[in-house]
Amino acid sequence: MRENKIYILLTDTGTLLTKMIKLYTKAPYNHASIAFDEHLIEVYSFGRKTPRNPFIGGFVKENLSAHYFKQARCAIYSCDVTTEQFESMQQFIHKIDRQKHLYSYNLLGLFAITIKKRFIRKNAFFCSQFVATLLQECGILNYTKEPFFMTPQDLIENERFHLVYQGDLENYFKHHDMIFQNESQLVI
Repeated sequence: MRENKIYILLTDTGTLLTKMIKLYTKAPYNHASIAFDEHLIEVYSFGRKTPRNPFIGGFVKENLSAHYFKQARCAIYSCDVTTEQFESMQQFIHKIDRQKHLYSYNLLGLFAITIKKRFIRKNAFFCSQFVATLLQECGILNYTKEPFFMTPQDLIENERFHLVYQGDLENYFKHHDMIFQNESQLVI
């Protein structure tokens, strides 16, 4: 069976919401996304849908050339998965994408973590909850914590994840011969 790689992108965008989350987690990165290629062309998460309002959120294909990502610090981790797992993850993502109008951002669940309370909403995720659910549902990893208690740092605390890069996100693209062409497009 051929091995494929998936990528977990952890970021610190420096936004107000990120700073608030950082007060609780004390972790360097407080947003998690998943990607299916090293160039980070297809990056998915649950986050803000509009650049200027962090409270309007849901399932997003992230635009890494957006202003709040341009200044971001990041850590990128890779994990080998089988072709079956890779395809299962893509199907999971495409199903949510087709029905994204049914999904919302689990802001209340995010705050419930701070008081260690279960708060589950149907079709609602925060970023690390989404990534953990995806990894578990597709048979990649079984975490000891339930997905609604997962922080971005929890996601990569497994020997299957290997650090690929840590530093400024913009420098990662420069290192991979990619440039930000404008606010809505990456060029390879």
